[in-house]
Amino acid sequence: MVLVLLILTGWAIYDTLSKNMASSVKDGGKSEGQVAEGIEVGNRAPDFVLRTLNGEEVRLSDFRGKRVIVNIWATWCPPCRAEMPDMQKFYEQYKDERVEIVAVNLTQSERQPEHVARFIQEYGITFTVVLDEKGEVSRQYEAQAIPTSYLIDSKGIIRKKMIGPMSYDWMVDQMESIQ
Repeated sequence: MVLVLLILTGWAIYDTLSKNMASSVKDGGKSEGQVAEGIEVGNRAPDFVLRTLNGEEVRLSDFRGKRVIVNIWATWCPPCRAEMPDMQKFYEQYKDERVEIVAVNLTQSERQPEHVARFIQEYGITFTVVLDEKGEVSRQYEAQAIPTSYLIDSKGIIRKKMIGPMSYDWMVDQMESIQ
């Protein structure tokens, strides 16, 4: 009887350890706490705090548990203007499926800050728009060209980086491939 208990205990320990090893290998050998923060695919997206036009403080980490598109843009940017209707359509279609869009406006590059409010109204934007008034987030995320977008999974890990405008179909395909 003691021998049977020892064998069962040993099997339980082996089974638990092998499952932990398998999930570690599947995640690239790193547990969630060991994922490096950075802007490369596979890194934990750097957190930031910015304000909306209404002065509400928004943190990227507020959206943990949801898939997020962080889009860095400006009102004067033609490709940014071109992708906004598709982003709004995508958001309306998927907002109830744990998907968020956080549009980081390069406010320091705008001729007049009022342009952002006018743009949001003109395009009927209902997703989160935050103001990068000092350019800190655009520097942190190394947005050399705009629009630049990062697709982040529900655990805060960057899964895709897109330089240039996104289409509705591309957003659907990409977000369906991440958790």
